[in-house]
Amino acid sequence: MRVVSGIQPTGNLHLGNYLGAIKRWAAMQTQGECLFFLADLHAVTVYNDPAELAANVREMAAALLACGIDPERSTLFAHSAVPAHPELAWLLNCVARIGWLNRMTQFKEKSGKNRESASVGLFDYPVLQAADVLLHRASHVPVGEDQKQHVELMRDIALKFNTDYDVDLFVSPEPLIGATAARIMSLRDGNAKMSKSDPSDMSRVNLTDDADTVAQKIRKAKTDPEPLPESMDALGERPEARNLVAIHAALSDEEPQAVLARFAGQGFGAFKPALAELLVETLRPIKARLDMFREDPAELDRLLALGAEKARATAQPTLDGAYKAMGLRR
Repeated sequence: MRVVSGIQPTGNLHLGNYLGAIKRWAAMQTQGECLFFLADLHAVTVYNDPAELAANVREMAAALLACGIDPERSTLFAHSAVPAHPELAWLLNCVARIGWLNRMTQFKEKSGKNRESASVGLFDYPVLQAADVLLHRASHVPVGEDQKQHVELMRDIALKFNTDYDVDLFVSPEPLIGATAARIMSLRDGNAKMSKSDPSDMSRVNLTDDADTVAQKIRKAKTDPEPLPESMDALGERPEARNLVAIHAALSDEEPQAVLARFAGQGFGAFKPALAELLVETLRPIKARLDMFREDPAELDRLLALGAEKARATAQPTLDGAYKAMGLRR
């Protein structure tokens, strides 16, 4: 199994990022070959301050390493350090069809009512995403349910290219959807995703928060006065309670139902301290490693350069094959 996945370097990772994706990435390293990249080329589909973007790449690299991404087992690199990605994207642009991109629901969500003023890159980023995966001949792509459409586009592009040029160059990847992938919501609103863009810092647990801050945020998290029930079905109309149970389950690698079996009939006066203690102990070593990497930017740059060198080597045969298939010179 070869896995390729990227994450945009937005800086200041929070619990939702860790439980929703990065913890899963760390576990995948034992299952096959993994390539993980800081998607700075995807980030520039909207304006980013250049200095801030560069700093965020380092910050994200430090966070991934702190969360267990091992540069000796996986290839970790900055997207823009491997020019084969945008180079292949142009070739695939000439195979992909406008109608395919018009059906992509995420562009409609991201562009909103100002579709005509959105960048071409924002419209076209699924093709770059396809290049990211097809370039390295990935067999699997870890995605959430909302990203399955993008994997289908990758498969369509791979099939059309191979058919048009009578080659067996690109592998059609399979979506790798975790059965228990955590969807972590805001601590202030159980109907909104945990996000760094929320103006309230109390809405999220940052990986940089110290133990006292983490405990305080859990203590003040929005809940309701009812005790915890025996089944998840009974939490259907209680989004904040459901979120805290989901966080506990993701941290302890259990099903939410197993958490409820221990705490059923108890109120949040008992549940919150237990959750806070579990969260503090989980994040303590991550924060320690994060602080260590943040203090050594030269080491981060060294590791990213090594990862980029490995990624370029993996990418080159596929890019060469695409040029040859299309009758182009290099």
